[in-house]
Amino acid sequence: MNATAAQREADEVGAPVVELGVPLVGGSNHRSTAGTAGLDVSEADRVERFAQMRAGELGSLHSWELVTAVDGPGTRLTTFLSGCPLRCLYCHNPDTMEMRRGEPITADELLGRIRRYRPIFEVTGGGLTISGGEPLMQPAFVARVLRGAKELGIHTAIDTSGYLGAHCTDAMLDDLDLVLLDVKSGDEETYKRVTGRELAPTLDFGCRLAARGTEIWVRFVLVPGLTDDVENVERVAAYVASLSTVTRVEVLPFHQMGRDKWDALGMRYELDETPAPSPELVARVREQFRAQGLTTY
Repeated sequence: MNATAAQREADEVGAPVVELGVPLVGGSNHRSTAGTAGLDVSEADRVERFAQMRAGELGSLHSWELVTAVDGPGTRLTTFLSGCPLRCLYCHNPDTMEMRRGEPITADELLGRIRRYRPIFEVTGGGLTISGGEPLMQPAFVARVLRGAKELGIHTAIDTSGYLGAHCTDAMLDDLDLVLLDVKSGDEETYKRVTGRELAPTLDFGCRLAARGTEIWVRFVLVPGLTDDVENVERVAAYVASLSTVTRVEVLPFHQMGRDKWDALGMRYELDETPAPSPELVARVREQFRAQGLTTY
Protein backbone atom coordinates (compact mmCIF):
# COMPACT_ATOMS: atom_id res chain seq x y z
CA MET A 1 0.00 0.00 0.00
CA ASN A 2 1.44 3.40 -0.95
CA ALA A 3 1.49 6.38 1.42
CA THR A 4 -1.50 8.05 -0.24
CA ALA A 5 -3.63 4.92 0.04
CA ALA A 6 -2.52 4.39 3.65
CA GLN A 7 -3.44 7.96 4.49
CA ARG A 8 -6.85 7.50 2.91
CA GLU A 9 -7.41 4.29 4.88
CA ALA A 10 -6.38 5.99 8.12
CA ASP A 11 -8.73 8.88 7.41
CA GLU A 12 -11.60 6.52 6.70
CA VAL A 13 -11.03 3.96 9.45
CA GLY A 14 -9.54 6.07 12.23
CA ALA A 15 -7.41 4.97 15.14
CA PRO A 16 -9.44 2.29 16.99
CA VAL A 17 -7.94 -1.17 16.76
CA VAL A 18 -11.31 -2.87 17.32
CA GLU A 19 -14.15 -1.52 15.20
CA LEU A 20 -17.44 -1.61 17.08
CA GLY A 21 -19.58 1.06 15.47
CA VAL A 22 -19.85 2.85 18.81
CA PRO A 23 -20.94 6.47 18.40
CA LEU A 24 -18.52 9.11 19.57
CA VAL A 25 -19.23 10.79 22.87
CA GLY A 26 -20.06 14.45 22.42
CA GLY A 27 -18.23 17.17 24.25
CA SER A 28 -14.76 18.59 24.63
CA ASN A 29 -11.58 16.88 23.41
CA HIS A 30 -9.79 18.03 26.56
CA ARG A 31 -8.76 15.30 29.00
CA SER A 32 -9.46 16.04 32.64
CA THR A 33 -6.07 14.53 33.57
CA ALA A 34 -2.72 14.24 31.84
CA GLY A 35 -1.26 11.15 33.42
CA THR A 36 1.49 10.14 30.99
CA ALA A 37 4.26 12.01 32.83
CA GLY A 38 7.61 10.29 32.52
CA LEU A 39 6.73 8.61 29.24
CA ASP A 40 7.88 9.88 25.84
CA VAL A 41 4.99 10.46 23.46
CA SER A 42 5.44 9.05 19.97
CA GLU A 43 6.11 11.66 17.30
CA ALA A 44 5.23 9.38 14.38
CA ASP A 45 2.86 10.85 11.80
CA ARG A 46 -0.72 9.69 11.54
CA VAL A 47 -0.17 7.02 8.90
CA GLU A 48 2.78 5.54 10.76
CA ARG A 49 0.86 5.59 14.04
CA PHE A 50 -2.01 3.71 12.44
CA ALA A 51 0.35 0.99 11.18
CA GLN A 52 2.11 0.77 14.54
CA MET A 53 -1.20 0.41 16.39
CA ARG A 54 -2.25 -2.40 14.08
CA ALA A 55 1.06 -4.14 14.82
CA GLY A 56 0.71 -3.60 18.57
CA GLU A 57 3.80 -1.41 18.70
CA LEU A 58 1.84 1.69 19.72
CA GLY A 59 -1.06 2.22 22.07
CA SER A 60 -3.35 5.04 23.15
CA LEU A 61 -2.56 5.58 26.84
CA HIS A 62 -4.65 7.75 29.13
CA SER A 63 -2.49 7.56 32.27
CA TRP A 64 -0.51 5.37 34.63
CA GLU A 65 -0.09 5.23 38.38
CA LEU A 66 1.73 3.24 41.05
CA VAL A 67 -0.72 1.97 43.69
CA THR A 68 -0.77 -0.54 46.53
CA ALA A 69 -3.59 -2.93 47.45
CA VAL A 70 -5.60 -1.83 44.40
CA ASP A 71 -6.00 -3.51 40.99
CA GLY A 72 -4.38 -6.74 42.11
CA PRO A 73 -1.94 -8.02 44.75
CA GLY A 74 1.01 -5.99 46.01
CA THR A 75 2.17 -2.71 44.56
CA ARG A 76 0.93 -2.36 40.99
CA LEU A 77 1.81 -0.19 38.06
CA THR A 78 -1.65 0.32 36.63
CA THR A 79 -1.91 1.63 33.09
CA PHE A 80 -5.19 3.09 31.86
CA LEU A 81 -5.69 2.68 28.12
CA SER A 82 -8.11 4.84 26.17
CA GLY A 83 -11.16 3.47 24.39
CA CYS A 84 -14.15 1.50 25.68
CA PRO A 85 -17.18 -0.11 23.98
CA LEU A 86 -19.37 0.34 27.08
CA ARG A 87 -21.09 3.51 28.23
CA CYS A 88 -21.52 2.76 31.93
CA LEU A 89 -23.77 5.26 33.67
CA TYR A 90 -21.51 5.34 36.73
CA CYS A 91 -18.15 5.46 34.91
CA HIS A 92 -15.72 7.50 37.01
CA ASN A 93 -13.25 7.86 34.13
CA PRO A 94 -15.43 8.98 31.18
CA ASP A 95 -12.34 10.64 29.69
CA THR A 96 -11.11 7.12 28.83
CA MET A 97 -14.15 6.24 26.72
CA GLU A 98 -12.67 7.48 23.44
CA MET A 99 -9.31 6.37 22.11
CA ARG A 100 -8.65 9.83 20.66
CA ARG A 101 -8.27 11.24 24.17
CA GLY A 102 -5.19 9.16 24.88
CA GLU A 103 -1.52 9.79 24.14
CA PRO A 104 0.42 7.65 21.63
CA ILE A 105 2.92 5.61 23.65
CA THR A 106 5.02 2.76 22.30
CA ALA A 107 5.04 -0.64 23.96
CA ASP A 108 8.80 -0.40 24.36
CA GLU A 109 8.51 2.95 26.13
CA LEU A 110 5.90 1.58 28.53
CA LEU A 111 7.90 -1.58 29.17
CA GLY A 112 10.90 0.58 30.02
CA ARG A 113 8.85 2.25 32.74
CA ILE A 114 7.57 -1.12 33.98
CA ARG A 115 11.13 -2.47 34.15
CA ARG A 116 12.15 0.34 36.51
CA TYR A 117 9.70 -0.90 39.15
CA ARG A 118 10.61 -4.58 39.01
CA PRO A 119 12.44 -4.47 42.39
CA ILE A 120 9.31 -3.04 44.03
CA PHE A 121 7.16 -5.72 42.46
CA GLU A 122 9.50 -8.43 43.71
CA VAL A 123 9.43 -7.11 47.28
CA THR A 124 5.65 -6.54 47.46
CA GLY A 125 4.40 -9.37 45.29
CA GLY A 126 2.97 -6.81 42.88
CA GLY A 127 3.17 -6.30 39.15
CA LEU A 128 1.47 -4.80 36.12
CA THR A 129 -2.26 -4.23 35.68
CA ILE A 130 -3.61 -3.02 32.34
CA SER A 131 -6.91 -1.22 32.77
CA GLY A 132 -8.91 1.40 30.92
CA GLY A 133 -11.21 2.27 29.41
CA GLU A 134 -11.23 -1.28 28.14
CA PRO A 135 -7.79 -2.80 27.48
CA LEU A 136 -9.15 -5.29 24.97
CA MET A 137 -10.01 -2.39 22.64
CA GLN A 138 -6.27 -2.51 21.88
CA PRO A 139 -5.55 -6.26 21.90
CA ALA A 140 -2.35 -6.21 19.83
CA PHE A 141 -0.77 -3.56 22.07
CA VAL A 142 -1.88 -5.36 25.23
CA ALA A 143 -0.51 -8.65 23.92
CA ARG A 144 2.88 -7.08 23.26
CA VAL A 145 3.05 -5.43 26.69
CA LEU A 146 1.95 -8.61 28.49
CA ARG A 147 4.57 -10.67 26.65
CA GLY A 148 7.27 -8.14 27.50
CA ALA A 149 6.23 -8.06 31.16
CA LYS A 150 6.31 -11.86 31.43
CA GLU A 151 9.78 -11.90 29.87
CA LEU A 152 10.78 -9.60 32.75
CA GLY A 153 9.27 -12.06 35.24
CA ILE A 154 6.51 -9.64 36.28
CA HIS A 155 3.05 -10.64 37.56
CA THR A 156 0.41 -9.51 35.08
CA ALA A 157 -3.29 -8.65 35.22
CA ILE A 158 -5.94 -6.94 33.14
CA ASP A 159 -9.04 -5.17 34.39
CA THR A 160 -11.82 -5.82 31.88
CA SER A 161 -15.57 -5.93 31.46
CA GLY A 162 -15.12 -9.09 29.41
CA TYR A 163 -17.32 -7.66 26.66
CA LEU A 164 -14.44 -7.97 24.20
CA GLY A 165 -13.21 -11.25 25.62
CA ALA A 166 -13.24 -12.82 22.17
CA HIS A 167 -10.34 -10.52 21.29
CA CYS A 168 -8.20 -11.97 24.10
CA THR A 169 -6.24 -14.75 22.41
CA ASP A 170 -5.08 -17.94 24.08
CA ALA A 171 -1.52 -16.60 23.83
CA MET A 172 -2.57 -13.51 25.78
CA LEU A 173 -4.20 -15.69 28.42
CA ASP A 174 -0.95 -17.63 28.72
CA ASP A 175 0.72 -14.33 29.66
CA LEU A 176 -1.94 -13.38 32.24
CA ASP A 177 -1.69 -14.33 35.90
CA LEU A 178 -4.94 -12.62 36.93
CA VAL A 179 -8.06 -11.15 35.38
CA LEU A 180 -10.10 -8.54 37.23
CA LEU A 181 -13.52 -9.21 35.73
CA ASP A 182 -16.18 -6.52 36.09
CA VAL A 183 -19.55 -8.26 36.30
CA LYS A 184 -21.87 -5.28 36.28
CA SER A 185 -25.21 -7.10 36.49
CA GLY A 186 -26.74 -10.56 36.42
CA ASP A 187 -29.94 -9.38 34.75
CA GLU A 188 -29.86 -8.76 31.00
CA GLU A 189 -32.09 -5.69 31.07
CA THR A 190 -30.18 -4.12 33.96
CA TYR A 191 -26.86 -4.78 32.23
CA LYS A 192 -28.17 -3.09 29.09
CA ARG A 193 -29.38 -0.14 31.15
CA VAL A 194 -26.01 0.19 32.92
CA THR A 195 -23.69 -0.29 29.92
CA GLY A 196 -25.67 0.01 26.70
CA ARG A 197 -24.42 -3.48 25.75
CA GLU A 198 -25.31 -7.16 26.07
CA LEU A 199 -24.42 -9.32 29.06
CA ALA A 200 -23.59 -12.61 27.30
CA PRO A 201 -20.00 -11.78 26.18
CA THR A 202 -18.97 -11.09 29.79
CA LEU A 203 -20.47 -14.36 31.00
CA ASP A 204 -18.84 -16.30 28.17
CA PHE A 205 -15.43 -14.79 28.89
CA GLY A 206 -15.66 -15.64 32.59
CA CYS A 207 -16.45 -19.25 31.75
CA ARG A 208 -13.54 -19.37 29.32
CA LEU A 209 -11.15 -18.04 31.97
CA ALA A 210 -12.31 -20.61 34.50
CA ALA A 211 -11.99 -23.45 31.98
CA ARG A 212 -8.36 -22.43 31.33
CA GLY A 213 -7.56 -22.17 35.03
CA THR A 214 -6.93 -18.40 34.99
CA GLU A 215 -7.33 -16.74 38.39
CA ILE A 216 -10.24 -14.28 38.55
CA TRP A 217 -11.11 -11.44 40.90
CA VAL A 218 -14.68 -10.30 40.31
CA ARG A 219 -15.74 -6.70 40.77
CA PHE A 220 -19.35 -5.64 41.23
CA VAL A 221 -20.35 -1.98 41.48
CA LEU A 222 -23.27 -1.50 43.87
CA VAL A 223 -25.53 1.35 42.73
CA PRO A 224 -28.72 2.07 44.71
CA GLY A 225 -31.77 1.82 42.51
CA LEU A 226 -29.80 0.36 39.62
CA THR A 227 -27.81 -2.79 40.50
CA ASP A 228 -28.93 -3.41 44.10
CA ASP A 229 -32.03 -5.49 43.42
CA VAL A 230 -31.88 -8.69 45.48
CA GLU A 231 -32.58 -10.96 42.52
CA ASN A 232 -30.02 -9.18 40.36
CA VAL A 233 -27.33 -9.68 43.00
CA GLU A 234 -28.36 -13.31 43.45
CA ARG A 235 -27.86 -13.90 39.73
CA VAL A 236 -24.41 -12.34 39.82
CA ALA A 237 -23.45 -14.33 42.90
CA ALA A 238 -24.68 -17.63 41.45
CA TYR A 239 -22.76 -17.03 38.21
CA VAL A 240 -19.57 -16.07 40.04
CA ALA A 241 -19.85 -19.13 42.28
CA SER A 242 -19.96 -21.31 39.14
CA LEU A 243 -16.49 -20.08 38.12
CA SER A 244 -13.99 -22.38 39.81
CA THR A 245 -11.03 -19.97 39.60
CA VAL A 246 -12.62 -16.96 41.35
CA THR A 247 -10.59 -16.25 44.49
CA ARG A 248 -12.02 -12.86 45.47
CA VAL A 249 -15.15 -10.73 45.01
CA GLU A 250 -15.02 -6.98 45.52
CA VAL A 251 -18.31 -5.17 46.12
CA LEU A 252 -17.54 -1.58 45.17
CA PRO A 253 -19.95 1.03 46.58
CA PHE A 254 -21.07 3.64 44.05
CA HIS A 255 -19.65 7.14 44.51
CA GLN A 256 -19.92 10.54 42.83
CA MET A 257 -16.17 11.14 42.42
CA GLY A 258 -16.34 11.13 38.61
CA ARG A 259 -19.29 13.48 38.23
CA ASP A 260 -17.16 16.58 37.56
CA LYS A 261 -15.41 14.80 34.69
CA TRP A 262 -18.73 14.25 32.94
CA ASP A 263 -19.49 17.95 33.27
CA ALA A 264 -16.04 18.95 32.02
CA LEU A 265 -16.48 16.76 28.94
CA GLY A 266 -19.93 18.17 28.16
CA MET A 267 -21.58 14.80 28.78
CA ARG A 268 -24.91 14.20 30.47
CA TYR A 269 -24.58 12.41 33.81
CA GLU A 270 -27.73 10.45 34.66
CA LEU A 271 -26.88 9.47 38.24
CA ASP A 272 -26.52 12.99 39.62
CA GLU A 273 -29.15 12.37 42.32
CA THR A 274 -28.11 8.79 43.16
CA PRO A 275 -26.75 8.45 46.71
CA ALA A 276 -23.93 6.21 47.85
CA PRO A 277 -25.21 2.88 49.20
CA SER A 278 -25.80 2.70 52.94
CA PRO A 279 -23.55 0.51 55.09
CA GLU A 280 -26.53 -1.80 55.61
CA LEU A 281 -27.04 -2.22 51.86
CA VAL A 282 -23.35 -2.93 51.29
CA ALA A 283 -23.39 -5.51 54.09
CA ARG A 284 -26.49 -7.21 52.64
CA VAL A 285 -24.96 -7.52 49.17
CA ARG A 286 -21.64 -8.79 50.48
CA GLU A 287 -23.49 -11.39 52.52
CA GLN A 288 -25.31 -12.55 49.38
CA PHE A 289 -21.95 -13.33 47.80
CA ARG A 290 -20.60 -14.95 50.97
CA ALA A 291 -23.67 -17.17 51.10
CA GLN A 292 -22.41 -18.68 47.84
CA GLY A 293 -19.10 -19.55 49.52
CA LEU A 294 -17.21 -16.62 47.96
CA THR A 295 -14.46 -14.62 49.64
CA THR A 296 -15.88 -11.11 49.57
CA TYR A 297 -14.64 -7.63 50.39
